[in-house]
Amino acid sequence: VVTLSEPTTDNALALGVMPIGVVSGRGQQTVPNYLLDRAGDIPILGSIGTPNLEAIGAAHPDLILVDGTSVKNNDTETLNALSQIAPVFFTTQSGGDWRQTFTLTADALGLADQAETKLAEFDQHVASVSARLKDAGYLDQTYSVVRWQGDSAGLILKELPAGQALTALGMKRPANQDREGPGHSEPVSLENIDQIDADWIFFGTLGGSSVNNPSAGGSAGVEASRQALEEARQTPGFAGLGAEQAGHVVPVDGSVWTSTGGYILMDTIVSDIESTFLK
Repeated sequence: VVTLSEPTTDNALALGVMPIGVVSGRGQQTVPNYLLDRAGDIPILGSIGTPNLEAIGAAHPDLILVDGTSVKNNDTETLNALSQIAPVFFTTQSGGDWRQTFTLTADALGLADQAETKLAEFDQHVASVSARLKDAGYLDQTYSVVRWQGDSAGLILKELPAGQALTALGMKRPANQDREGPGHSEPVSLENIDQIDADWIFFGTLGGSSVNNPSAGGSAGVEASRQALEEARQTPGFAGLGAEQAGHVVPVDGSVWTSTGGYILMDTIVSDIESTFLK
């Protein structure tokens, strides 16, 4: 199996299938940072939206898993070329429901029963963490998810994976963020930096990537976010944020919190919240 997006790679690994080739994670030159321990040795066969057809052909896959982000603008010429290499299974359009995508991927791999079991485990994990957050009073507070790139901020809203995870846990968003966005991080000007504020801010970065250069290499782990946070603190207005003054800005892995993925990403966000508030 070759997987040509972050969600297809994530979901295959969650189901115990090790791809023979993958694409690099958004803003990175490797698989998504959060999957490095599981998939760091898998050959990289292109980047998001730009698969390397020659390398994929040389890998001789039996199946190619794609989604709406795998090929730029769903380029039919590239999709046809992929289908000449091996059967192509389209799991979802960009922004599709992650649970349905996980189930469809499992169907393509003949692992429907495993997917049902994994989803039940996820729901149990969410219910457990949510109940403990409520008991500790955390569900009465508000939470912002910020992607910081260079010297600017972007908001992760409710339609993106981190937003969906917060909703599932019953964690509130500030009034200006209690909505769905355009399907990617929504830019916030430095003049309006207060728009990223909340009782708590989850703060991530994706290395050198940007809207205009999404495949630029860079770091995306928690340490990279700590470094980005130190730079953000030099930005006018950042020190005045309530979350910053309260010491409630939490550096997180940007490849998890500010990008996209599948089952493993969603469960990792829940685990991150659990370890942050319920130690």
